Parts: sequence; C-alpha cells; structure tokens
Amino acid sequence: MREFIVEADGGSRGNPGPAGYGAVVIDAATGQTLAERAEYLGVATNNVAEYRGLVAGLRAAHELDPSATVHVRMDSKLVIEQMSGRWKIKHPDMKPLAFEAARVFPPAQVTYEWIPRERNKHADRLANEAMDAGKRGERWSPQDSTAELEAADARAAAGTASGDAGDAGTASGGAGDAGTASGGARDAGTAATPSAGWAPADMGAPATFVLLRHGETPLTPQKRFSGSGGTDPALSAAGREQAERVGAALARRGTVQAVVASPLARTRETAAIVAGRLGLDVTVEEGLRETDFGAWEGLTFGEVRERYPDDLTAWLADPEARPTGGGESFAATAERVAAARDKLIAAYAGRTVLLVTHVTPIKTLVRLALGAPPESLFRMELSAASLSAIAYYADGNASVRLFNDTSHLRG
Repeated sequence: MREFIVEADGGSRGNPGPAGYGAVVIDAATGQTLAERAEYLGVATNNVAEYRGLVAGLRAAHELDPSATVHVRMDSKLVIEQMSGRWKIKHPDMKPLAFEAARVFPPAQVTYEWIPRERNKHADRLANEAMDAGKRGERWSPQDSTAELEAADARAAAGTASGDAGDAGTASGGAGDAGTASGGARDAGTAATPSAGWAPADMGAPATFVLLRHGETPLTPQKRFSGSGGTDPALSAAGREQAERVGAALARRGTVQAVVASPLARTRETAAIVAGRLGLDVTVEEGLRETDFGAWEGLTFGEVRERYPDDLTAWLADPEARPTGGGESFAATAERVAAARDKLIAAYAGRTVLLVTHVTPIKTLVRLALGAPPESLFRMELSAASLSAIAYYADGNASVRLFNDTSHLRG
C-alpha cells in the first residue's frame, strides 16, 4: 500500500484579509513531490485558508491513489487537534470545512501531526505564491512555482528546523476556534472568490459543465418541495416551451458536445427536447438526481414549517440533518454530487457537456467550485430552465463562469 505525506498551509494578510493556501503531496518512501496545489481565496480568515489547504492536499492525494494511507503534517495546532478529534469544532465556519476534509479518505487511512512552521516551508511558500498571484490579479500557476526549490534551499541552509515558533496565536488558550474569524466576520471570508485570470495555455481545455435546471412542472410555480422521493412530475406546457427555448439558444451557440441528465422524468424530458435540437443523444447519470425531501415532498415551505417546525429548524442549521421521514441530507447530496462530478470530469475532459439536473445539485456544484459553506445553498436563486456554467481545469481548480442565466427565455 502506498503512503503519502500531505503538507498544507494557509495564510491571510489581515485575518480576515487577502488569503490563500498551499498543499503538497509527497511520496513517503522516496521523498519525491507528487503534486502541488495552491489557490488565492479572496478575503478569508487564516483558519479558513488552512482548512482549504488541507482539503486541497487530501483531494490531490486521493486523485493519485484513493487506497493510500496519508500522513498529514501542518503547523496549525487548531486544524491538527480538531481533525484528530481532540478539540471540539465550535465555529460554524470551520464545521463544513472539517466535514469536507474528513470525507476525502476513510478516517482509518489518515493520521495527523503538528510540525513547527519551519518544517512546513514548501506549503507555506505555495500559499504565499497564491496570495502574491491574487494580488497581481493572476491565477497561481504550477509551471511558474519555485516553492519546492526555495523550500529545499531553506532546509539545506537551516540543516534542521530550528526554533519552535509554532502556532501560538492560532488557537489561543486551546479554546477550540473561538477566535478564528476576528470581529465575527463569518461569510465574508468563507465564500471564496474564483482565482483571477485564465489557466495556463499548456494545461489544456477544461471540462466545462453547462448546468441546466429542468423546465417547470405543475409544482414549480407553487414552490413546493419536489425531490427524488415524490411523485416525479413531468413538465408542464410552460416547462416544455422553456426547454424548446433552451434548445434553440444552445443550438445557436453550437458549443455543447454531449448531454447528460438526471434520471427523473422532468430532467429526462427537458434533456430530450434540448438534445433533439442539438442532434445529440442523452446519457443518464444517477448522481445528478434531486435530493429526497422525505415527508416534505409536495409541500410548500410554509406547510413544512407549520407541520414539522423542529425538523425544519434543524435542517436549515445543519447539513447533516435529514428532512422528516428519512429524506436525504444536504451533506449526503453533496457527497453524491461530488462523486458524479469527478466521474463526469474524467469522462468529458476538455469537452463541453450539458448537465440537465435540479436546484440542489446545481447549487451544490457551484458551492463546491467556490469553496463556499453549506449554508450558501440557501443564498442562491435558481430559476426553472436557467443556465449556469463551471469550468474544471487539469490542476484541480474550477471557475464559475455563469449563474442563473434566463436571457434565452425572454423575448
């Protein structure tokens, strides 16, 4: 079994302020650098950046070998103690990030170790390169990085990691993460902005997902919960007209090379109409189905609040909470959608594919691309038959290019 070392770091010039992360995957047997990741995050706190670095490093290791064991080394005492389970995670900004990190590998495959900052130079320099690139309005490029060489030079000059400055200010008093977002600045830092600029030319064309929410059903104008556990309604006459307009607009653009749909009736019908205009076949992907809303299927938000107030309150506050009656949590939906995303990125590398799906999967794909917390799902508006788009690059970065465009439905 292969063993990887993941070193990760994050920084914020202001806390919160301009932030970035860096992560490196190392072969434990040879010491060879296998992968580097870095990204400018926009305005974020130091701890958010550190967690984002951890997630990026774990994902890079998982891409190399999902069966490998991973030893994480970071100079953040807070992240190491929380991920090891010795400190409670109290701050709401940290919980979804820790949850995301814990989901990359089975827990038994990952161990954590705190190291002094001087022994984390490679990841630290990657994080600073990303912040410097962001300051210039550019995207961090692995081709231009000198972090590995500079870190090696620093280690050679120092001999061993001298001093033990550590992370004294990261978790003062060891009291969890009470100070992680100074001034109470929560979402200003956690909803990361996409990196500026374009991917390097030699990275190749990205896999681009054009995300289409299905057309209206009889339940849509009434704003009723309509997931994968309900009556599976077909499109209404208005929904079919919307699908025709989408098909005409996409045919004029001529960029879509494949069509993939959720297995539910409304998405398959929308996809069939659009694909007919494009001269393409439709492939069904189970992972793109809508969340199962359990006993809330067919009800309005007001009706759910009246009948199941405690369950609704819990659901709005915790991505792990399930709708009444054994529905699907947003955390479970995110895991399923992320797996489908990865599968489709591999299948359609360098191509543009239309994904015909639902509100929650589309919002989840956008959230994951932005690195935003789960509660951001409640802060997006997504209209029936709207178009969004995300580009996925070979270095693991994503760029949200369009959201909730309905211009094709007007006029």
